Amino acid sequence: MRIDEIELRIVHLPYRSVFKTSFGAEAAKTAVIVTVRSEGVEGYGEGVMDALPHYREETIAGATGLMRDALAPDLFAHGCDHPNELLDRWAKWRGNPMAKTAIELAVWDCYARQQGVPMRTLLGGERTEVPVGASLGMNPVPETVASVEKHVAEGYRRVKLKIEPGWDIDMLTAVRERFPDIELTVDANSAYTLADVDLLRSFDAFHLHYIEQPLHWDDLTDHAKLAPLLQTPICLDETLTSPARVTAALDLQACKVVNVKVGRFGGITAVQRVHEICTTRGVPMWCGGMLESGIGRAHNIHLATMPGFVYPGDTASASRTYARDITEQQLEATNGIMPVPEGAGIGVTLDRPYLEEVTRSVEVLRP
Repeated sequence: MRIDEIELRIVHLPYRSVFKTSFGAEAAKTAVIVTVRSEGVEGYGEGVMDALPHYREETIAGATGLMRDALAPDLFAHGCDHPNELLDRWAKWRGNPMAKTAIELAVWDCYARQQGVPMRTLLGGERTEVPVGASLGMNPVPETVASVEKHVAEGYRRVKLKIEPGWDIDMLTAVRERFPDIELTVDANSAYTLADVDLLRSFDAFHLHYIEQPLHWDDLTDHAKLAPLLQTPICLDETLTSPARVTAALDLQACKVVNVKVGRFGGITAVQRVHEICTTRGVPMWCGGMLESGIGRAHNIHLATMPGFVYPGDTASASRTYARDITEQQLEATNGIMPVPEGAGIGVTLDRPYLEEVTRSVEVLRP
C-alpha cells in the first residue's frame, strides 16, 4: 500500500449543549481529522487528543508535530502491506497513542475501501448493529432525572452519569428512586482517592453495573486495593493505555470490566490484542467514546461489532452531541441500537461544505 498524501485538518465542532465532567465544562470539540490518500482512494481517521492535556498527556500540538515529523515520513518512505504492521513499527516512538491512532485509523479505512469490504469484516465483527448507551454530563438533579427519563424512553440500553465528590449521592438517590431497574453506571474520571473509600463503598447501595475510573488516571495499585472493598465492579478507562497495561490490571485484579477507547490504546491493532486478552480471560469489554465526530464514531461502531464487546458502548446518536456532523451519513440509534454504516471501509463520507465551515487549519503532507 503506497501512501501518496496525508492531510491533517483541525476542526472545531460546537456541541448542542455544554458537557460537564470532573475535568470541567466544554462547549465544543476540537479534533484532528486525518485523510490518507493512496492510489486514488482516501480513508479517514480522527485524533481525540485535547488542546490541553486534560484526559491524558497528549495534546493536539504535540500530536500533529509527531504526525508531521515522524509518522507521515515513515509511511511515505515505507508504505505498508497491511495496516496491522504499524503498531509495532511505530513502537520506536514512545507513547503518543492518540497521534498514532489518528493516522492508523485512516490507513485502515483506506485499506478497507481499497479491498471493497466494510471495516468490520477486517476486524472479524459478527454484527450489523450494536447496542449503545447514553453518557450524561453533570447538570442539576431535576435536569439529570429528566435527561435520564428522556434517554430511557428513547430505548438506550445503559445510562452513564458523570460524578465527582459532592456530585454523587444526592444525584444517584434521585435517579435510582425514579428508575430502580435500569442499567446504570457512573464515571468518576479519576475524581476520588483511597481516602474516599467509605463514600465509594456507599455506591454499592445503588446497584450500579460498574464504576468507571474512580481513582488516579494512571493508577493500577490503588484500584487493586479498592476493588475487593466494593461490591460494585471497577471498570478502568484512563489507566489502560496498552495491551500490557490491560494484562497488568487484570493480573492485579484492579478491574473486572475494560473500557476500550481506540485512541488511548494506540490504534486498531492494539485493540485487537486487547480483545484477545479479554476474551481469553472472559472479561467484558465495551467501546468508550470521546464525543467524536462521525469519523471517530463510525470507527467505534465497527470496533464494537467484535464479539468481546458485550456491554453497551458510548456510540449513541450523533445528534445528541452535534446539531450538524461533518459526515454526510447520519449515525443515529433507534431504540438503543446503532446500525453499522454500510459500504466499504467505515462507510461514511465527509460533508465537505460543512467541514470547510468548521475547519481551523489544513496541512497537506506529501513525500
